[in-house]
This record gives sequence, structure tokens and C-alpha cells, in this order.
Amino acid sequence: MEIIKTILDGVVIIEPRVFKDVRGYFFESFSQQEFDKKVMPIKFVQDNESMSSYGVMRGLHYQKMPYTQSKLVRCVKGAVLDVAVDIRKGSPTFGLHVAVELTEDNYRQFFIPKGFAHGFAVLSETAVFQYKCDNFYHPETDGGISIRDESLGIDWKIPMEAAILSEKDLKHTCLKDAVLDFNINDRLY
Repeated sequence: MEIIKTILDGVVIIEPRVFKDVRGYFFESFSQQEFDKKVMPIKFVQDNESMSSYGVMRGLHYQKMPYTQSKLVRCVKGAVLDVAVDIRKGSPTFGLHVAVELTEDNYRQFFIPKGFAHGFAVLSETAVFQYKCDNFYHPETDGGISIRDESLGIDWKIPMEAAILSEKDLKHTCLKDAVLDFNINDRLY
């Protein structure tokens, strides 16, 4: 697998080696040994999957301390724009984001470590999205930043009037008003 670093420390794009022939394709979607060596040592404990239609936007989610999560995400059907936002107070990249298109055809994966908010927008008719987490979900520690926060400068690739958001996601505040308990000096990994 090839690791592509981004402007956000620890946030990486992963391109697996895909072997194609007349039968179809094969690739190793995860190797603990390679991930530990090339990205960071980690132990994933939960896998999740969602199916959504065009215009669905999920996020920007994070879990508060002490139940922060790192995520390894990929789109197995369709296409999404996946986004990570640095929400670590004191970070030189605080408030900056990285966006990457994940599709069933490019096989890319996106790693979002603890201390970053995560969200995605569905660009295809439907999309099946999978992700691994290194901590279990704790609803009492849910946090979120509004997808509509214009100060983040995210081009979601779909018009906001076409966006479909959950009631929970509609209630998220802008980054400037969010209560964040991450600090750049916290040991999150």
C-alpha cells in the first residue's frame, strides 16, 4: 500500500495495490502489520457500514475525551467526498481540512486520527461506506461541527440546497462555538 501524507499531521490517504485480471480484482484492504509500520500502531475494535443516497451529508463528527476515535474509512460502492478537520486546540493546522474523493473505482482509504472531526457527502446515486474505529462508540461523548460552517471553506461538491442531513447533524455548532477538549499536547494516540 502507498501512503500519501496530507497537510494535516497524521491524516493520510491510503492507496492499496490492486491486482486486476479477466476474473475481476483483488486487493488487501487491511493489514495490521503494514498499517502499524507505515501509518501508526493501532488496534481497531469496531467496524461500521452505512448506505446513503445522493446528497446525504454525515458529520462533522468526533467523540470527546476519553473516548476519542481514530477511523479508517473507505467507499465500497459509489462515491463520497470525505473530509477531516483539525480540531486540536493549539495545532498549527487548527480549523484546516483535507478532502478526498473515495470511490468504488479508486479503492482509496482515508485515515483520520483522534483529534479530528470527520464527515462525508454522497456524490453518487447511492454509496456504501465502511469504517474501522479504534474505540467503541459512546453516545454520551458525541460531538460535532456544522457541515454548513462556511469558515471551514469546504467545497462539498453538492449544492447545500440538495443536502440531506439528520436532525442531530443540523444542530451542530460552528467550529468557533464548539466546546473542544482536545489540545495539541494531549496524547491522543
